[in-house]
Amino acid sequence: MPKQTPGKIPKEISEKTAKDIQELQLLEQNLQSLMLQKQAFQLEMSETLNALDELDKTKEEVYKIIGSIMLKAKKQELENDLKRKKELLDLRIKNIEKQEEALRGRLLKTRDEVMKELR
Repeated sequence: MPKQTPGKIPKEISEKTAKDIQELQLLEQNLQSLMLQKQAFQLEMSETLNALDELDKTKEEVYKIIGSIMLKAKKQELENDLKRKKELLDLRIKNIEKQEEALRGRLLKTRDEVMKELR
């Protein structure tokens, strides 16, 4: 194996190292995708919590938007719908966090292996 200078990547790397580098890139892309999904669900959760808060404050008639129309709704039914949506979003966020944690573990392990192989 050629002598390496610290911080330099050798010109020739083994097939295993090349494969590990590709896997590392794929893991990083998957992690980024999960983080974007999580961010979208967190935004939706924030909007749902705000809607529940506003619904709790109001004493007037409430309306629900379905598609491009607004319909009068029963406050209790709308509140139940929003609570179910909140529970579903909470489950999705927790699921993504578990996937994210597992993916980070694999990513760190693969990164360590690649760094050892490149030394």
